Amino acid sequence: MVMVSFVRPRRSRGAVGVAAVAAVAAATLVSVPAAAALQDAPGGVPGDALVRQVEYLDRAPVAVTTEGGVYVGWRMLGLDAESIGFHVYRDGVRITDTPVTGSTNFLDVAGTGTSVYRVTALMDHREVTVTEEFTPWGEQSLDIPLQRPAGGTTPSGEAYEYEANDASVGDVDGDGEYEIILKWNPTNAKDNSRAGYTGNVYVDAYKLDGTRLWQIDLGRNIRAGAHYTQFQVFDYDGDGRAEIAMKTADATVDGAGTVIGDAAADHRNAGGYVLTGPEYLTVFEGATGAALDTIDYVPERGTLSSWGDTYGNRMDRFLAGTAYLNGENPSMIFSRGYYTKTYIAAFDFVDGKIQERWLFDSTKAGNQYAGQGNHELSIADVDSDGADEIVFGSMTIDDDGTPLYTTGLGHGDAMHVTDHMPWRDGLEVYSVHESMPSSGQRAATMRDAATGEILWSIPGTRDTGRGAVGDIDPTHEGNEAWAIGGTYKYNSKIGSLRAADGTDLGTSIPAANFLTWWDGDLLREITDHDYTDPTEMATGATPTISKWNWESKTEDRLLTLDGTLTGNGTKGNPVLQADLFGDWREELIYRTADNSALRIFTTTDVTEHRIRTLMHDPVYRLGVAWQNTAYNQPPHTSFFLGEGMDTPPAPSIAYVNAPAPDETAPVVTGIKDTKVGAKRGLTVDVQAEDPESGIRSLSVIFNGTELTGVNGRYELPIAGLKGSFELRATAVNHAGLETTTTAEITVRPGNGKAH
Repeated sequence: MVMVSFVRPRRSRGAVGVAAVAAVAAATLVSVPAAAALQDAPGGVPGDALVRQVEYLDRAPVAVTTEGGVYVGWRMLGLDAESIGFHVYRDGVRITDTPVTGSTNFLDVAGTGTSVYRVTALMDHREVTVTEEFTPWGEQSLDIPLQRPAGGTTPSGEAYEYEANDASVGDVDGDGEYEIILKWNPTNAKDNSRAGYTGNVYVDAYKLDGTRLWQIDLGRNIRAGAHYTQFQVFDYDGDGRAEIAMKTADATVDGAGTVIGDAAADHRNAGGYVLTGPEYLTVFEGATGAALDTIDYVPERGTLSSWGDTYGNRMDRFLAGTAYLNGENPSMIFSRGYYTKTYIAAFDFVDGKIQERWLFDSTKAGNQYAGQGNHELSIADVDSDGADEIVFGSMTIDDDGTPLYTTGLGHGDAMHVTDHMPWRDGLEVYSVHESMPSSGQRAATMRDAATGEILWSIPGTRDTGRGAVGDIDPTHEGNEAWAIGGTYKYNSKIGSLRAADGTDLGTSIPAANFLTWWDGDLLREITDHDYTDPTEMATGATPTISKWNWESKTEDRLLTLDGTLTGNGTKGNPVLQADLFGDWREELIYRTADNSALRIFTTTDVTEHRIRTLMHDPVYRLGVAWQNTAYNQPPHTSFFLGEGMDTPPAPSIAYVNAPAPDETAPVVTGIKDTKVGAKRGLTVDVQAEDPESGIRSLSVIFNGTELTGVNGRYELPIAGLKGSFELRATAVNHAGLETTTTAEITVRPGNGKAH
């Protein structure tokens, strides 16, 4: 395959320690105080006038040993200036001759597994340390040790174990580094359509070194399965630390050991369903897992039969997400039902209390809004007013909880929202459809995200359960989209592949699963698994990453991630996919085959493209938050990311509680005017101190020659000298502030005594 990659300027369209990092943050961003008040944006405020409060992030540096040396990567933050450049240091010595400006990665061909790295940034005439020292991973992956819960036995006598299932990330302690929030599923987790008891669901928090911060036991009254527990991890109150929000019940035990509701209650019926008893929504403190506030769950059950069956399948179909409904502060979104009636509730978390913002009720809005939901949702500002909408399958709900539109296309299993067609204003929605009578015999559609207008469609005759979209072919502008056909099984390689404008590209398709920005170009790779269980009972298989060969119409395997497993059966998704380390490309988290660890895979392919961290892009970050919801889908960006892309503008964001910058220069001691005899010799004790950001370098120069000290002691080479000479010490702290102190050293012949 022959390929040319480029990024062009955007066209006009409708130590080290935290103080070092803060020096750059203060120079490049707007910061807001903790717990900033939630305020509604006034009507008519342009979208670009609203500023979103987002988490403060560090540079997440990564180094990996490769055959060609050591690969080094780091983040470009959302509010970094376009002019920013970086230097890389190995073992205290700068190894970049000129600043790195075209990317945020570097291949150190002379690096080894024992090398020690740090990265600095050039900003406002300073060179500022922006990472702590870091060392290479020995492999292309990092293991996070887990504490696997003990198995158990159901009341019907069925034994079960535990598997690491879905995860999310958030900074729960405010240090700029993500923690992992992991859901443990019992091996007897059930789809809503299947009866039977399940084991309890557990939710853990882990630091990247494997330290478990807490565990929440959701208890016997929360059934295990893909449609029951949708958890959101986000900083909802603006204090710089993420909370966890999810549905709870009687006998849920928080991370501090406190029981929610009635500890002895057991609301399970003989079929294992939980159709009675109180339901709650709880916000937990991210650092401790302690419950901060609990309210009755909205939407409530109501009458069981009103949901479309009498055994609890359709009633307990839950979705969750996070949205900036006022354009500035995040709100929680929790829904119930999508096959028939639908309720969607929005909540804020203010002063430690959950406050209902609005409730959408399809029974009141109109029957045209019933039965339009998918097994997932997406969040994006589709109408460009700065506030987010909830793209709820075939309909979209405006930021105020009123309907924006419905297409009437009905329920579906997969949906993707981004700028698929970069020559058009705004975003587009690509979705596959289940009900052919509702969709008008359309297997999949591409629609305008703001209006619902169908731009093109793929004809169909039956439930189309899988579809995906991404730029996999550089010979066509925008994102290619495809849907399964042939046997219509989850792994069918026969279907319909379309260009972004709907042009038919043939019936050979890649896996319709996850897509990942992985290698060095701007195309997206195919992320799937080698699933071979004919009974479709296995809960996972070996993950794979492949490149779509647009010439041969086949997948070229790049990596097979042996020793790990996908999750959620034939869905075959990672525990989490997100931009977690290094530059803008994505990491993949999978469980090890024995569930003893999470294994985070990162790319080592050098790229020439520089893009801000995707975690500071509004649509992508919210996609990471909702990724664990029901049928997991990959996150997308608010802009087209692919071949020939425009350079996206900096997001309209402000970091919450970025650490204060170090504006104090270092202090140098031990330099003073001295008279000495040449034969006596002279050793000086030179020290530099900076309690805020620390000292990056100290140089001591005598008579034009830089000296090498031992524990701060420098021997001056004065033998044979006569006269006055300059002693100069220059200290630079990690904030790039410099202090130079000089002294006059007068050298007399002999032992220095006057004659």
